[in-house]
Amino acid sequence: MRFNKPAILIAATILIVSLAVSWAAFAQGQKPQAPAAPPAGSSQPGGSGGSATGSTDPVGADLGNIDEILEGEEEVLSGSGFSYDPGNRRDPFKSLLAAPDRPEIRGPRPEGVPGLLIDEIDLTGIFRTSKGFVAQVVASNQKKSYLLKEGDQLYDGDVVSINKNEVVFKQVVQDPTALKPFREVVKNLNPS
Repeated sequence: MRFNKPAILIAATILIVSLAVSWAAFAQGQKPQAPAAPPAGSSQPGGSGGSATGSTDPVGADLGNIDEILEGEEEVLSGSGFSYDPGNRRDPFKSLLAAPDRPEIRGPRPEGVPGLLIDEIDLTGIFRTSKGFVAQVVASNQKKSYLLKEGDQLYDGDVVSINKNEVVFKQVVQDPTALKPFREVVKNLNPS
């Protein structure tokens, strides 16, 4: 199919002029004036008493719903009508200098498994029980060993899974530049 360049230019010019006229009328706060209706007794050339499309707007736009559009924009600008789903990406609208959303635990760490840091523990054994696998870990700063099962909460993460050779942890990351707020840490029974 071959396009006629002068026809395309003329159509584009008409469209731009129509949009400019409509925008000027909108900016002045008034609707474009519709042409006066002919008297009831007169007839227009072409036989019908009305226009072919039934629209008096030269652009064909409905200017009655402009208020609805502006209300929607006010909602978005106020912050109530917009939400952002980062989808495993860092939110570009959050400041890197701002504090994290979740409160950090302050004060002394609790005793036992809830007080363990993932980086400070060493895996010493994995046992199979009737309820699944259980991992034995030793904290490097203590001389105690602890038993972990899937779902246990540690100070900076939790246990995701345990199999016969490894334990997978989900560690919370406090780095605002990180793409994800957590990272996966795998501790092997026999590190190679």
